[in-house]
Amino acid sequence: MALFQRHGYAPSDVPILQPAEPFIELSGEDIRRRLFLVPDAGEDELCLRPEFTIPAARAYLAARTEGPSTQAFCGPVFRQRAEASGEFVQAGLESFGRADIEAADAEMLGLAIDAEALLDGTHRTIRIGDVGLIGALTGAMNLPQSVIRRIRQNGVGGAAAAPEKASGLSAYKGVLGALKGTDPEEAKAFVKDLLSIAGLKAVGGRTPAEIAERFLARASEDDTGLSDEQAALLARFRAIAGDPDSVSAEVRALAAEAGLDLEAALDRFDARTGFMAARGIDLNRLNASAAFHRNLDYYSGFVFEFVAEGQDRPAIAGGRYDGLLRRLGAKTDVPAIGCAIWLERFGGQA
Repeated sequence: MALFQRHGYAPSDVPILQPAEPFIELSGEDIRRRLFLVPDAGEDELCLRPEFTIPAARAYLAARTEGPSTQAFCGPVFRQRAEASGEFVQAGLESFGRADIEAADAEMLGLAIDAEALLDGTHRTIRIGDVGLIGALTGAMNLPQSVIRRIRQNGVGGAAAAPEKASGLSAYKGVLGALKGTDPEEAKAFVKDLLSIAGLKAVGGRTPAEIAERFLARASEDDTGLSDEQAALLARFRAIAGDPDSVSAEVRALAAEAGLDLEAALDRFDARTGFMAARGIDLNRLNASAAFHRNLDYYSGFVFEFVAEGQDRPAIAGGRYDGLLRRLGAKTDVPAIGCAIWLERFGGQA
């Protein structure tokens, strides 16, 4: 925490009890089964905080802060884990409102490297990627929304997954088909009534109305798959990896060959690399991949993780989430980036 304070990150805290719905809605389906849920006096559900990012973002919005805010956290978080205690200590950094996005990205990665050196000095593999670059590619390719959803949830490698398998609703394929093309309000009322008849007031923090909306959103997706040409292009993109400069050059070449305009996203990628070099970050330590992403729905740009040899879970991980605050109620996107540090994974611990 002293390290982070020296760089202008104010020690902060957020309540342990948090509303469950934002985590379930914004962190992806994996978080649902890992929450410690707590009923409140009404129909809503609370949970023990599973991380700091969403609570910090909610607190930033509630404070109506104008201008940049940089915060540091350290304390217990709670996730159901078969292999270890459900309560563990995590440190985190969150930066809101900085307009110099690429410089802020480089600073966050630099602080993560400094924290690694302070905690045990081990040089872990640093994987980096850019969700914004993946988004620019899928947008330029005019892919079906069902495919874009699968890529957002599972990465570029999940693009060719069967829609039913990716959505987890294969058992309801007939019902989904019957609901397509119906009046949205009537269909929503039908699904909501079915859930109410079953006696469901809330499931995993969602009301019957919210469950109905999600179900119908899946029903309305276009199940069109990829053409052979699109699948081949995504496979080539997925295979691009190396140092940041070589990844940029190869993606530019692929985009030019395919006639896709990715210039703006690649310029941001290159600007970030320049700020990293200016901070003294050893670019040879960075394993960049065009397809690398992290499994949280709210990431929108630069992402990274530190993984020790022989481990499959990161000791440090983070990324940019400019759209998160708008999804939490802000009127516009707010530039934001953060990282989490699993203190239990340092000093030789698993």
